[in-house]
Amino acid sequence: MARIVMKFGGTSVADLARIRAVALRVKREADAGNEVAVVVSAMAGATDQLVGWSRDAGGAQPDQREYDNVVSTGEQVTSGLTALALQQLGLKARSWLGWQVPIETDGMHGHARIRAIPQDGLRQRLAAGEIGVVAGFQGVGPDGRITTLGRGGSDTSAVALAAALEAERCDIFTDVEGVFTSDPRVVARARKLDKITYEEMLEFASQGAKVLQTRSVEVAMNHRVRVRVLSSFNDLPGTMVVDEDEIVEKRVVSGIAYSRDDAKVTLLKVADRPGVAAAIFGPLADNAINVDMIVQNISEDGRFTDLTFTVGRGDLDRTIRVLEANRAALGYGAIKPDKDVVKVSVIGVGMRSHAGVAQLMFKTLAENGINIQVISTSEIKVSVLIAEKYAELALRALHTAYGLDAA
Repeated sequence: MARIVMKFGGTSVADLARIRAVALRVKREADAGNEVAVVVSAMAGATDQLVGWSRDAGGAQPDQREYDNVVSTGEQVTSGLTALALQQLGLKARSWLGWQVPIETDGMHGHARIRAIPQDGLRQRLAAGEIGVVAGFQGVGPDGRITTLGRGGSDTSAVALAAALEAERCDIFTDVEGVFTSDPRVVARARKLDKITYEEMLEFASQGAKVLQTRSVEVAMNHRVRVRVLSSFNDLPGTMVVDEDEIVEKRVVSGIAYSRDDAKVTLLKVADRPGVAAAIFGPLADNAINVDMIVQNISEDGRFTDLTFTVGRGDLDRTIRVLEANRAALGYGAIKPDKDVVKVSVIGVGMRSHAGVAQLMFKTLAENGINIQVISTSEIKVSVLIAEKYAELALRALHTAYGLDAA
């Protein structure tokens, strides 16, 4: 007998028929003698509707406490319906809201972080054979008000709950069959991975792959929670996200990720003097604008240089406003924004011990006539920024170059 957390995303609980299918899948685990906690998202599209209503009623910047109270109700509905569907199958089940578990968070409404999950009551109910259906995405702040964890927060809820319950694993059911070497909608010969390391999955998530939410992978890695990603719509085994020690033969490159969520900003004729970078990026940080890739050209005359960086595409207009508001202090010549870019990343733990990975990436892109605009690296990742029109060509060419194509 094992203790298992099963998380079902919005497409998995999109309507009553799918909720009943989820209940049958949960019943299989319970019938096998396992203790089961279930974490559910809102039905597909429900959160977007609730967000829209909140903004219609409260304006573009509604009271965040009331906003959380509204948008968290999608998961409340799904958890109750799932518990009812399980009861209809003859199982003992009850729903749990975030404040009932409780999932204790900080007070940052809209994007709260989990502090603790003192789940003695839930653990006792599981041990007694009852299935706990927990509303994902939500918790309770220090003031007793409902908080939400931000987009994709149900993944984080599930992994954090698995860590608190000391579960054998956390199964995350979604609309894909697992983690692939690249996006199979773009790269037809992409392969599903049987296992992937926490570090690789974290890079995949942060570089644009939509399979798991980044914070959920961080929690899994910090607490060594074994996570399995699999489809709600078939019985294939999925992909295990595990510690590096569990993978016997490490691949040099595990996959190619990409993100269309970036925009490029170039500041022309920036003064080449100490402190100018801090002067530029300080106001952006003060306005909660995250900067990713950065490159500064070498100054030819010792006076001026160009500085290029990337921000989230949704933050581009705000970035320009902040920079223009500080133009007198920064003293740059002009701003050159560009939304028509895509970030492509080669990822693999084997890069730590193998040379030539970046060189092969650059060579492959050059052979396909693709110009590299910005480069950034980590220990297990090389990312480049290229023109968006070359995204699909780059993904397919790199997938083949690194020997990732399915036979």
